[in-house]
Amino acid sequence: MTDPLNRLEDLLKAARAAGADAADAVYIEGDSLSHSQRLGAVGAGSCVSATHRGLRVFAGGRQAGVSATESAPETFAALAGRAIAMARAVPEDPYCGIAGAGEIAGAPPDFEMADAAEPPADLLIARASEAEAAARAIDGVTNSEGAQASWSRTRVFLAATNGFAGSYARSSHSVGVSVVAGAGSDMQTDYDYHTAVFSGDLMAPAEIGRSAGERAVARLGARPVKTVKAPVVFDPRVAGSLLRHLLGAINGASVARGTSFLKDRLGETVMASGLSVIEDPHRPRGLRSKPFDGEGLANRRNALVDGGVLTTWLLDLRSARQLDLAPTGHAGRGTSGPPSPAATNVYLEAGAVSRQDLLAGIDSGLYVTEMIGMGVNGVTGDYSRGAGGYWIDKGELAFPVTELTIAGNLKDMFKAITPADDLDLRYGIDAPTLRIDGMTIAGA
Repeated sequence: MTDPLNRLEDLLKAARAAGADAADAVYIEGDSLSHSQRLGAVGAGSCVSATHRGLRVFAGGRQAGVSATESAPETFAALAGRAIAMARAVPEDPYCGIAGAGEIAGAPPDFEMADAAEPPADLLIARASEAEAAARAIDGVTNSEGAQASWSRTRVFLAATNGFAGSYARSSHSVGVSVVAGAGSDMQTDYDYHTAVFSGDLMAPAEIGRSAGERAVARLGARPVKTVKAPVVFDPRVAGSLLRHLLGAINGASVARGTSFLKDRLGETVMASGLSVIEDPHRPRGLRSKPFDGEGLANRRNALVDGGVLTTWLLDLRSARQLDLAPTGHAGRGTSGPPSPAATNVYLEAGAVSRQDLLAGIDSGLYVTEMIGMGVNGVTGDYSRGAGGYWIDKGELAFPVTELTIAGNLKDMFKAITPADDLDLRYGIDAPTLRIDGMTIAGA
């Protein structure tokens, strides 16, 4: 089989021959297996193999991209010609272009990103079966929405006319299950799942199932509460959503458009003193790890927020040029569109107090385990989202609650965060249990 990087070089030559001033090309191939079951009955399995190729060309200050699944070299000239024709038909963009030869990444670092072993179908079936059986064995669980076990492996190849050529592979093993507890007018659903790069790091399916079942049963009897202003504690399963809002606010494209509530805050305090948000694209076995960004630039471990101070934007080449700054190696890339800023493995550093101590000082408040809706205004930072979880009474989780809305403003919320010491790097964007005082909890 011809090396995909060699094929990309041939595609770039075709782009040059068609009239491109510069070009880059990406090739992504993926394989996946999955098996699901419900109420003990094994469902149909899925086995998918797919390849996608994308070409982006630059001509006279204009850019355009095309994608295709066809990989035969005899199609390259037509693909390149189509891309050039599209580029010549769009307006000029003074910020488009690939990296200079001095900006591209060198030899990529070597770290664990892909499990070489492909699991057999019967192993996936066994994982799903074990997870669902454990969930259904929990007293109070009355039905199942199903369990699934899956595996995937993706290989990414990137080349450009500036001399960059690189590739990497990434794998994923996953198990998840969702069940129903209760009956009649009091029925509750909950779930749990786990994803790992390596099979050996995957949580035991029975443990995942037990967690899902216990979560569903614990929600029985959920009720609304009256509107109040009180502390809100975010379970780690949902605490990472606050980091996602931060990452959206420091995305270079949003900052360049002026649509971020943090657009004027670089170098200023935006979070509580002492809090740091770390990005580590080279974390071994990280769910979002990669050795270079989508434009062939080097990436590195960095404190996005250091001691509460915002240190950087997430910049690809285009947004960096718009802001007259150096790119930060944050370009994300597919085959059907241009790069855009994106983060890799991100986490909020753990605090110094236990989860129990974080709860202990709360006479009355909300412990959130579920978030609903996306009521966040990226321009103003206004925050309003549906929530469910447990009411906190004198430092303890007293009873389940539902049909609530929590509201505030992210500028104030970030500065009021108190983290617990229970950080677990489980989701790719992670935070420990977080407490934020003074939020509005709207109920009945």
